[in-house]
Amino acid sequence: MTIRALFWDIGGVLLTNGWDREQRAEVVTRFGLDASAFGERHKLAVPELERGRMVLGEYMAQTVFYTPRDFTPDDFRAAMEAVSQPHLETLALARELGTRHRMYALNNEGRDLNEYRVRTYGLNQFLLGFFTSCYLGVMKPGPAIYRLALDLAHVRPGEAVMIDDRAQNVEAARSVGMQGVLYENAAQLRKALAELGAE
Repeated sequence: MTIRALFWDIGGVLLTNGWDREQRAEVVTRFGLDASAFGERHKLAVPELERGRMVLGEYMAQTVFYTPRDFTPDDFRAAMEAVSQPHLETLALARELGTRHRMYALNNEGRDLNEYRVRTYGLNQFLLGFFTSCYLGVMKPGPAIYRLALDLAHVRPGEAVMIDDRAQNVEAARSVGMQGVLYENAAQLRKALAELGAE
């Protein structure tokens, strides 16, 4: 079957992860927070953030600013944004592929950070749409988000490739009939897509 669309994870593929374990640890250490207390509060708040039912200010109020701090929410937000960095080779490959394929984001992320990353790294220059958990209200690896993205893109499962750095998310995409590539680096991705006829 001909590949008609590529679906990209953002964090860990096109860019570094946005607010994953390593990024949180770096920022928590920088601001001298109690990692255990932050972790417990984060665990309760992050599903609401990533499903779009909480904005970043509300998340920070619950996880950091529930007690007086010697830094501001703007300081903390800037640090959260600063840990996002581009994967330059993969971005270049995506821009190249975007001249030949319909391409979309399919990722889990809160609205504020997602919009910052899209704007800062020009992801909307080559991705036609953003099927992000904060907009759709469902998250990977739940099968519903893949089915919804396919419906919105009007693509049959077998005509779509999901590119993700997490095996569980690739397996979930395959469970609904999509092709899947477990991302390691740009060179490996190019080769994997060529094998699927989508290079």
